[in-house]
Amino acid sequence: MLITNGNVFDGRGFATRDVAVADGRFVEAADVGDGDVLDAAGCYVIPGLVDVHFHGCLGADLCDGTGEALSTIARHEASRGVTAICPATMTYPEEKLAGIMRAAAAFAPTDNEAALVGVNMEGPFISPDKIGAQNPAYVQVPDAAMLRRLQEAAGGLVKLVDIAPEEEGALAFIDEMADEVRISLAHTTADYDCTRAAFEHGARQLTHLYNAMPPLHHRKPGPIPAAFERDDVTAELIADGVHIHPAMVRMAFRLFGDDRMVLISDSMRATGLEDGVYDLGGQDVTVRGNLATLADGTIAGSATDLAACLRWAVREADIPLESAVKAATANPARAIGVDAERGAIEPGKVADAVLLDAETLDVRHVVLRGRLLA
Repeated sequence: MLITNGNVFDGRGFATRDVAVADGRFVEAADVGDGDVLDAAGCYVIPGLVDVHFHGCLGADLCDGTGEALSTIARHEASRGVTAICPATMTYPEEKLAGIMRAAAAFAPTDNEAALVGVNMEGPFISPDKIGAQNPAYVQVPDAAMLRRLQEAAGGLVKLVDIAPEEEGALAFIDEMADEVRISLAHTTADYDCTRAAFEHGARQLTHLYNAMPPLHHRKPGPIPAAFERDDVTAELIADGVHIHPAMVRMAFRLFGDDRMVLISDSMRATGLEDGVYDLGGQDVTVRGNLATLADGTIAGSATDLAACLRWAVREADIPLESAVKAATANPARAIGVDAERGAIEPGKVADAVLLDAETLDVRHVVLRGRLLA
């Protein structure tokens, strides 16, 4: 395949050039013989999106623990330009999580399904005082032995593990596990000093920045300034138009820079469906538009996808397109250690690409592992 006439993202900016694909990989243009030609005139050509924190869509959730659910998720995500997925678990007991991990290990995508490149354990090692939409019945202290059992069940797919660093044994857990998985701080009451200690021990990420953590305060700075001060720490951001005000999105990009921001959708099973009541982690969630809430009004994930989040960040929060693309492609790929294969349009990498309408930023075409999706 040759993708022609598109404005192609090169990791820093855009330039009009051809993109060549052979055997499912990006190649030099001279390496392509006769093949299909995809005219990308009027489009931005960006790498396939990588979502490292979401739960499900179209009525399916990772925590259903079935191949059917994973196929539904992977197929819908690919259709929306999300070509590599690292969906998140909820707070459940080990037995339930083990079944989820075994299903993930057994999953193999078909030609129209996104690649499952990891699993994100959002629970159960979180704070009961910042529970969000997680189930408090199953919250527990960090347990390295349990994580290793789950990692074995997942066939090594666990790439992110969320913890509250103030909980008993958390720093020792980070010491033991930081070389094996990426540790992200989440659902936490940690103050500045505790957060800074967690980063010194090896944590490297903040989960859904601003949400389920202490806010910025001039006398109690909390986790956000502690993360800002570390050049090796990335921050996830839900740019769905509900979780975070546009001014705070702009602030995050200014604070962290576009090399350290990771856009996520945090979408749940209602994504792609009509408004109604849906399940998330064993609790009922009411969805109206992009707003998903528990009965007490707590925001419970989102009902959007990563391509829509990228579009909102650019059009509503005034984030430069180049920055938003980095935050939805290269940065998440690097965060979970799959950047050797994904996150950029470069020879040798998996040929995942998305064509965005230059006027609306809507997804026009998706190239998945070198094949044009119908």
